[in-house]
Amino acid sequence: MSEQIGSVLDVTHTAEEVTWAAVPRLADLVAVDLLEGVAEGEEPASGPVGSAAVLRRAAVASVTANAPEATYQAGTLMTFHPSTPYADCLATGEPLLIPVLDQAADWLAQDPSRMVKIVEAGVHSLMTIPLRARDVMLGLAHFYRWRLPEPFDDDDLALARDLVGRAAVCVDNARRYTREHQATLALQHSLLPHAGRLRSVAVETATQYLPASGRAGIAGDCFDVLALSGARVGLVVADVAGRGIDAVARAGRLLTAIRTLAGLDLPPEELLAQLSALVVRAVDPEQSGTDPGARGGATCLYAVYDPVTGRCTAASAGHLPPAVARPGRAAQLLDLPIGPPLGVGGIPFEAAEFDLPDDSVIALFTNGLVQDRTSGPDAGLPGLLGALGRAEQPLERLRDQVWEAALRARPPEDDAVLLLARARALPADRVATWELAADPAVVAHARDLARRQVRAWDLAEAEPLTELFVSELVTNAVRYGRGPVRLRMILERSLICEVSDGSSTSPHLCHAASTDEGGRGLFMIAQLAEAWGTRYTPTGKTIWVQQAIRPAQAGDGNVRAGPVHGPD
Repeated sequence: MSEQIGSVLDVTHTAEEVTWAAVPRLADLVAVDLLEGVAEGEEPASGPVGSAAVLRRAAVASVTANAPEATYQAGTLMTFHPSTPYADCLATGEPLLIPVLDQAADWLAQDPSRMVKIVEAGVHSLMTIPLRARDVMLGLAHFYRWRLPEPFDDDDLALARDLVGRAAVCVDNARRYTREHQATLALQHSLLPHAGRLRSVAVETATQYLPASGRAGIAGDCFDVLALSGARVGLVVADVAGRGIDAVARAGRLLTAIRTLAGLDLPPEELLAQLSALVVRAVDPEQSGTDPGARGGATCLYAVYDPVTGRCTAASAGHLPPAVARPGRAAQLLDLPIGPPLGVGGIPFEAAEFDLPDDSVIALFTNGLVQDRTSGPDAGLPGLLGALGRAEQPLERLRDQVWEAALRARPPEDDAVLLLARARALPADRVATWELAADPAVVAHARDLARRQVRAWDLAEAEPLTELFVSELVTNAVRYGRGPVRLRMILERSLICEVSDGSSTSPHLCHAASTDEGGRGLFMIAQLAEAWGTRYTPTGKTIWVQQAIRPAQAGDGNVRAGPVHGPD
C-alpha cells in the first residue's frame, strides 16, 4: 500500500493518498490531521506537542460516501482535550491502539462531538499513529473500524506504522518543497513592478504572470516598464534559463542591470550588448559546468516607445518578437531581427524601428504563454494574435482574452508572462520645438521662448527654474557643442526641457573652485532639477532636465495653448 503514497510534492494530496491506500483494506475510515501551518510549508516546532496545539484536517476517506461519520471534514481546525489518548499521542509521539473500544470510556465524554459520531457509527476498534519525520511531529493519522468485524491487532498496527511512516517522510518533503516554492514565488513577485510603476502618460499597461505548474518549479521569467527621458517608455520581458530560487535570483540581477543600463539612455541594441557582456562575466565557471541554466543565460526583448514621434524601437536577444495590433488592422508579429541569447556573444544585436500609432497595442510575452509540449513551440500564437486583434476593448479585458486564447485552458508548462501596452501619443500641444542658431546671442531668445511657453501652459510657478535650465543648456550647446541647436519642451507628468546639438561630447558634473569663472551650471541643475542626463543620438546628443510640477498642472484641462512660435 505504501507504494501509492508520495506521487506528487503536495502535502494535502499526500495525506489523501494515505486515506485512499488504507480504505477499505485496513480500515473503514481514515482521517489525517496535520499541525496548523504544515500544509503551507511552515516548520513545526521540535519537541513535545502540547494539548493546546491546533490541527487542521487534511484528508478523510470512508467506506461510505462523503464520510458522514467523520467528526470533522477536510479543512476544519481542531484541538484535542488533554485527557484524550489523541493528546497523549501528540505529546509522546507513541502510537495508540485500542483493539476493543469501550464506548463508555471517560475520555470520550471529554470530546462530545467525537463521541456522538463514534457511537452512532458503531466504531469498535481504533488506531492513531503520529506522523513524525526527522523527530519532528507533523500530525496524526486515525484508523477506525465498524464494518470490518475483526479488531485491530499488532500486525495491523505494524502495517499502519509502516504506511504512516512513509507518508510522514513524503509529507515532510512536500512541506519543504512548498516552503521553498513559496519563498521563490515571493522573491519572484518582489522583482515584478508594482502597479504604481506601471502607470504612465505614454502607455496604458496590463500585465499577467503565472508560474509553471507541476514539479518543474518557478522559472526566471520577468518583465518591467521603465520611465525614460523625453517622456519615452521602455518595455522589458526576459526569460532566464533554469528553475528554482537560483534562476529567480539571476532574474533579479538581470532586471537590476536592465534598469541601470536603461537609465543611461542606451539604444535597445546597445543595451542588449552590454547586458550580454554582464551575463558572461556573471557566470561562475565551476557552476556552469553542471548547471545548464547557468550556461544558458537568458533571452530578453527590450522596446522603447516615444509618444512624441509615435515610433517604437525594439531589439531581441533570442526572445520571441512582440505582437502589435494597430487600429483598423489585424494583429501581427513584428519582423524583428532575433539576436543570440544573452551570454552567448559573438554576434551584434540589431534593432528595428516601426510606427506605433495612437491606440495601438503591443504585446510582449514569454514562450511559456504560447508553447505546448505536444502541439509545438508556437501553438498558442494563433489564439494570441486573434484575441489581440480586438484591441479596441478595455486593456484589462483584452489581457484576459489574450491570456485565455493563448493558453487554451491548459496550465502553462513554463512560467508565462504577458505585458500589454496601449500607445498614448502626446498631444501636439504638449510639445514645443525650436531650431536655434549656434550663436551666443540666441541664449536670451531661448529664455524668452521658454518663458512664453511656460505661461501658455499655465505653469507660472515653474518659470524661474525653466529659464535657468534653458539658459544653461543652450549656453553649453553653443559654447561647447556644434550646430544645429534644438530646444524642445515637453509637458507630461513633469516638465521636460531638452537641448540637442551636433556634438557627441558629453558634459560632466564637477565642483568648481571658488576662483573658477565657470563650471557651476550643471552643478546648479543637478541641485535644482528632479532629474537630468545625457541621451546620445545618431547626429549628436541631447541634454535633458526634468522638473516636478503640481499634479493638477499636468492635467489635460490646464493646457491652454499650443507651442509658442518665434523667430529663430
